[in-house]
Amino acid sequence: MTGRVYAIATLDTKGAELDYVRQCLAAAGALVTTVDVGSGGPPTITADVPRERLKADAAELSSGDRGRAIAAMSRALTAFLQAEHAAGRVAGVIGLGGSGGTALISAALRALPIGLPKLLVSTVASGNTAPYVDCSDITLMYSVVDVAGLNAVSRRVLANAAHAMAGMVLNRLPEGESRPTVGMTMFGVTTPCVTRVRETLEKLGFDCLVFHATGAGGRAMEALVDSGLIEGVLDVTTTEVADELVGGVFASGPLRFEKLLQREIPLVLSLGALDMVNFGALDTVPPQFRNRKLHVHNANVTLMRTTADENRRFGAWIADKLNRSSAPLRMLIPEGGVSLIDVPGQPFHDPEADAALFDELTNRLNVTDQRRLIRLPYAINAPEFADALVQHFLDVHSTGQEKTRDR
Repeated sequence: MTGRVYAIATLDTKGAELDYVRQCLAAAGALVTTVDVGSGGPPTITADVPRERLKADAAELSSGDRGRAIAAMSRALTAFLQAEHAAGRVAGVIGLGGSGGTALISAALRALPIGLPKLLVSTVASGNTAPYVDCSDITLMYSVVDVAGLNAVSRRVLANAAHAMAGMVLNRLPEGESRPTVGMTMFGVTTPCVTRVRETLEKLGFDCLVFHATGAGGRAMEALVDSGLIEGVLDVTTTEVADELVGGVFASGPLRFEKLLQREIPLVLSLGALDMVNFGALDTVPPQFRNRKLHVHNANVTLMRTTADENRRFGAWIADKLNRSSAPLRMLIPEGGVSLIDVPGQPFHDPEADAALFDELTNRLNVTDQRRLIRLPYAINAPEFADALVQHFLDVHSTGQEKTRDR
């Protein structure tokens, strides 16, 4: 194996447990480096990386505020692991924690690239794990009993965790045929379009990764871009922006598109499903929206039609982001409708609201030779529109390859 497993815990309270994990990993053939992230009493075992080496803010650690101390140590651990990974020393990371330790360690794990093995044994892994995992590939294992001493249950759980980590780092994925990877965003109401795009690009030799545009899906795609695992993007379904700005359940987060632009990858975008904001079951729709045009997609998903004013906000928000781009990008506008239910005869058909989105984006986007906007007289799921997405992606991908060769 290349690199080591970094085993992390607060060693003032979980020294014996981490040492047991270290022993199991070593017995399985893994190289191990232990890391102390404690900020309370003295460590009960000696770590390979003592807490002082992490260089957490001393004032925060000594503030007497446990939350501030955990946050400071988490930032220090994040910087340390990123530096160790950049130096090629990290094969995988395993952590042990209660609620505080889980928050501390998981933040650092989320900052590591997707695909790097990361496992966290936690007392809070059976509840709402979204704050700890978000869109990363952290493996959470519920500790069942508290991580507070070695006993018949904790030994079995910790050994399983150690052996799972050893299996991941000692049995890496063999190198296969290298194909250019493309990320694309999809919703049920843009499936015909994205399916045609995907099938066409796969025939041309691309490895296509499709992400469900549920907020976490967009962030996961951008995390893979940031990790260098996706080389181009067809961001067909940008509906997460609507939820971000109006208050739906599939919000993009304020940083949507930024990693795509920072990485300067080939990028083609469209406006898929920006005719809707997503909520849960019908009775969960916030009171201020109860009189809006609602469509029950299924028992757990209710869609709300966006207004012209909201669409203008979406257009401005997207344009302001894209105006920062420096690499080739194309924005394709489907003038015939942005979803399966935004076409004549369907419940969200509203040409006036769509026009507000299209016109705001057209007027606000700073068009250059590199940054182009194309309006097409098709609905987003028309075969002609999907084919246009493919052609424009091939154009920007080819331009990107020429730039790479020139460097």
